[in-house]
Amino acid sequence: MKLNSILMTIVAVLTSTMVFAQPIEPVMWSSSVEKIAEDEYRITYKASIEQGWHIYDMGPYEGGPMATSFTFEPSSDYELVGGVEPTGDVKRHFDQNFGMEIGYYEDEVIFSQIVKSSVATIVATVDYMACNDSNCITGDYEFKTKVGESAAVAPAQEVVAPAQEVVAPAQEAGKGGSIWGYIFSAVGWALIALLTPCVFPMIPMTVSFFLKGSGSVAQGRFRALMYGLFIVLLYTLPIAIIIFLTWLIGGEAVTADIFNWLSTHWLPNIIFFIVFMVFAASFFGAFEIVLPEKMVNNSDAKADKGGLVGIFFMALTLVLVSFSCTGPIIGSALIQSTSGEVWTPIITMLAFSVVFALPFTLFALFPSWLKQLPKSGGWLNSVKVVLGFVELALGLKFLSVADQTYHWGLLDREVYLAIWIAIFFLLGLYLLGKLKFKHDSDMPYLSVTRLVFAIASFAFVVYMLPGMWGAPLRALSGYMPPMQTQDFVMGTGASAATPQSQMTSGVKYGDVLELPHGLEGFFDLAEAKAYAAEVDKPIFLDFTGHGCVNCREMEARVWSDSRVLDILKNDYVIVALYADDKLKVAEQDWVVTDTGKVLKTLGKINSYYALKTYGVNAQPYYVLLGQNGEPLVEPRSYDLSVEGFINFLQSGVEAYKNRK
Repeated sequence: MKLNSILMTIVAVLTSTMVFAQPIEPVMWSSSVEKIAEDEYRITYKASIEQGWHIYDMGPYEGGPMATSFTFEPSSDYELVGGVEPTGDVKRHFDQNFGMEIGYYEDEVIFSQIVKSSVATIVATVDYMACNDSNCITGDYEFKTKVGESAAVAPAQEVVAPAQEVVAPAQEAGKGGSIWGYIFSAVGWALIALLTPCVFPMIPMTVSFFLKGSGSVAQGRFRALMYGLFIVLLYTLPIAIIIFLTWLIGGEAVTADIFNWLSTHWLPNIIFFIVFMVFAASFFGAFEIVLPEKMVNNSDAKADKGGLVGIFFMALTLVLVSFSCTGPIIGSALIQSTSGEVWTPIITMLAFSVVFALPFTLFALFPSWLKQLPKSGGWLNSVKVVLGFVELALGLKFLSVADQTYHWGLLDREVYLAIWIAIFFLLGLYLLGKLKFKHDSDMPYLSVTRLVFAIASFAFVVYMLPGMWGAPLRALSGYMPPMQTQDFVMGTGASAATPQSQMTSGVKYGDVLELPHGLEGFFDLAEAKAYAAEVDKPIFLDFTGHGCVNCREMEARVWSDSRVLDILKNDYVIVALYADDKLKVAEQDWVVTDTGKVLKTLGKINSYYALKTYGVNAQPYYVLLGQNGEPLVEPRSYDLSVEGFINFLQSGVEAYKNRK
C-alpha cells in the first residue's frame, strides 16, 4: 500500500515557529508649553524617531494605516483653539498595499495645540503607529501638561518618555528549548536516517556513480563536494522558501499569528498527531510512504547527464528514493522545532541535511572506504521499526497540547504515562525478538547490541512506573501533562492538587485551571491584586502556557524545591496567566485591542496583556509585583537554577518591604 506525498506537503506547510517579540521603543515623546498671549498657550508634543523607523501623519486613512492622533481629556478648565498642527518634513508616496497615498515622518516631528486657560492641567493621549522595513508596532503615550502662572516662562520644563506600549503579534504557548538542542536533535535524526533500509543501500550506488566519472582527481573531488551541497540545498531550501514567503507576504504580524495558531489550536495539533501515527504505521510495515514513481524515474533518467546538471539530479534522485524513510524523520525533526524562533526550522533542516549528506560526500571522495561498511540486512528494518515506536511516543505530545489547551480531559498524566509504558515495554519485547513485524528477518540469536537497547528500554519503563502513583519524573517533565492532572498521588489518597483554602476558593477560572504542587492562587490579575492588598503580600505573576515545555520543566525542576515552595506559599500571592488557553470568557471580560480587534478567549487576552505591558510574548516569564502593580525586581524567564530562582524570590520580598 502506498500513500501520496500529500502527507509530507502537509508537514512542510504546517511547520513553523514562534516569533519571539522583543520590547521595541522606536519613538521618544517629549512635551513643552509656551505662553503666547494672555491666558493662551501653545503646547508642543515632539516625537523623536529612531533611525530606520517612521510614524504616519494625521491622515485620516480609512482602510489604511493607523494615523497619528491626539485625544484631549475634556475639562471646563480650558478650551482648545483649533486642532493639532504638525510641523515637520512629511514624506508622501502611493502605497500599493493600501491603495492610497500616505504621508509619514522620519527623524523628528512636532505637533502643536493652542489652549485657552488661566490655570489647568491638560491631559492628552497620542496614538500612533511606528514602522520600519520589516514590522510595525502601535503605541500610545499620555501627557499631563500644566498651564497658568507656573508656565508663564517659555519653554517650561520638558518631560521626556519613551513609548510605553508595544502591541505586536500575540504568541502562543510555549517557547521551546535552545537552538543547540534542536541542532543536536536534528543531528541524531540524520544519523538514524542513514541506517534505514531505503538510505543505507544508496551509499554504494553513489560510489558507483562517481567511479564512472572521468577526469582529474581535483575534478572528482569538486563533483563530490557539489553532490553533498546539492543534497543540503534540496532539503533546506524548500523549508526556507515556505517560511520566508509567509513572512514576506504577510509580515511578522501575520506570520506570528499563523505560528500561534499552529502551536495552540486543536486542528494543527491533531493533524500533527495523526501524521505521527501514520509515520509509525509506515515504519511498522503497514504501508510505504513514497513519492510518485514518475517523478523518481524522471529524476533518475536526468542523472545520467554530465556536469553539474547530472550531479544535481543524482542528488535529487537520492532525496526522492530515500523519502520513504527520511520523510517521517524530517517531519519529526521539523515539528519538534516549531516552538523555537523563526530561524529554528531552517537551522534544524540545515543541521539534518549536512549530517545526512556527509557520508555520501565522503564515500564519493574516498570510494575505498566502502569496504569497511557493514552489509545490508534485516538489521536495517529493525532500525525502522524502532523508529516507529519512537514516533508513537512523540506523537502523543501534540494530542496532549490540544487536550490541555481545550480542557478535553482525554490525556491525564497517568493515562499518558500508561501509554508510554506500554510503548516502551513492547519495544523491549521487540528488541528481544518476542515480536515480529512484516518485513523483519528471522533472528537466529540475540545480538549484544539488541540486548543493550532492550535493557535500556525496560529500564526506562521501570523509571516511569512510579509516575503512575505521583512520582515527579523530572527528566520527562517537559513531555508529560502537568502533575495537577494526576488523579491519584500516593500518600494523599486524592488528586495531585491540594484543595484550596476558604480564602481563595471559588477563584475565577479555578474550575478549569490549577496550579502545580498543590499551590493556591489565582488566574485573573485583578482578583489577585485585590487579595494581595488584603493580605499585604507581593504578587508572583506567572506567564505560562499549557503547551509550554519549559514551563513544565521549571515547575518540575525548580518550583518543586521545598525552599521555593515555601516562599511561594508563604510570601507571595500567585497568579498564573495562561497565554494559550482557549476558554471563552464572559462578554464583560472581552478586551478590544488598539487596532479594534476583540479578544474573547483567556489565552489571547493574557498574551495581549503580556506583550502590551511587558513587551514579551514567550513563556515562562515571571514578574514580581508590588501594591501598585509595579515590578519589584528585574523579571525572570526560563532558567533551571534553583538558587537563582530563590534569590529572585527573596529579592522581590525585600524590595516589597523596602517600598512600604
